[in-house]
Amino acid sequence: MLNLVDGMVLYHGSYCEISSPDLDKCAPYKDFGKGFYLTTSYRQARKFIDTSLKKAKAQNLIEQDRNYGVITTFKYHSDGKLKIQTYADANAEWLHCVVAHRKNKAFPEVIEALKKYDVVVGKIADDATNYTILAYIAGTYGDIGSKEADAFCISRLLPDRLENQYCFRTERALECLEFMESEKVWKN
Repeated sequence: MLNLVDGMVLYHGSYCEISSPDLDKCAPYKDFGKGFYLTTSYRQARKFIDTSLKKAKAQNLIEQDRNYGVITTFKYHSDGKLKIQTYADANAEWLHCVVAHRKNKAFPEVIEALKKYDVVVGKIADDATNYTILAYIAGTYGDIGSKEADAFCISRLLPDRLENQYCFRTERALECLEFMESEKVWKN
């Protein structure tokens, strides 16, 4: 499900609880740009904890032997005014958006067009797909943006298996999130 519906429960996996998201602390070069990322998949949020722990340890934000993270749960309350861009499928338009945010000066028109949106919704290009996207960016499949390279890259991503993500990009969007609870999750 990729719609953003009033009352929807969303999850965020991290090395710490984030009960009050702060856009100034969000990293800029993610799939849909700078924003606070959530998913409807508890499993995906749990999976992201490992990545978050590795980054936090590399930046000395937490102790090196820490073996737990936190899943924070939010409820979305629609104000009816948010501008939402939805990529219903992992298609060329979605791929260009992801690449535009990962490679400087690739598809600048996409970056410009997305400035008007409060929330961007679509499939997640996670660690399992990262090598395929990097190969696309490097031109391994042909010129980026060409129909052939787009089609080959997307076919290798197995788009039907990709989870969803919701990127809350503005303060107005964050105001629509209600903190519900957080849960400490131990690594396996």
